[in-house]
Amino acid sequence: MANEIRFGDRIHLLNGYNGWQGGYLDSINHRPAPAKYGVQTADTPTRGAGTGTWEILSPEGKATGTNVLSGDVVWLRNLYGGDGGYLDTNGHASSTQKSAGAKYDVSTSQSRDRAEGTGRWRIFAQTSTPTDQHVRTGDVLLIWNLYAGNGGFLETNQHSTEGAKYDVCTNAYFNRAADVAYWKASRA
Repeated sequence: MANEIRFGDRIHLLNGYNGWQGGYLDSINHRPAPAKYGVQTADTPTRGAGTGTWEILSPEGKATGTNVLSGDVVWLRNLYGGDGGYLDTNGHASSTQKSAGAKYDVSTSQSRDRAEGTGRWRIFAQTSTPTDQHVRTGDVLLIWNLYAGNGGFLETNQHSTEGAKYDVCTNAYFNRAADVAYWKASRA
């Protein structure tokens, strides 16, 4: 089917907060090494050329063009400037975010796995039609980080302080409030 997501696809990820008004996952502003760029959400998937575009790659050797299945482990490579780095947990969440169960800050990193599992994410689809395990555009997704075996679920948490929409971190809870940990993919 045309709406199945495959390894090698370029996608935009929309956050479910407040009736799917959480913004698109986006790289923004340089970060000190070992990070590359900050990660927040933006009102549009095209705030800057490639800032909201993510390429799905397989750390488990699945070939480009292979369907992504619910439960697969992925790397998400940002395409800002042709190489915006890999989605990565790096450092602890802010104190305010931690008061709502947050675990780690999210940025991009030049390397796929800056430390063991920091750049690896397991994608879960809530359901899909048909129910054949394939992940499709429009499916409600949870994205879980594998750092230390339990890096938490990708979510929006607090307003951006950098001119974007919302800050992004990981959380111990899969959906602590108002669908902040839900994401939908669309083709870039």
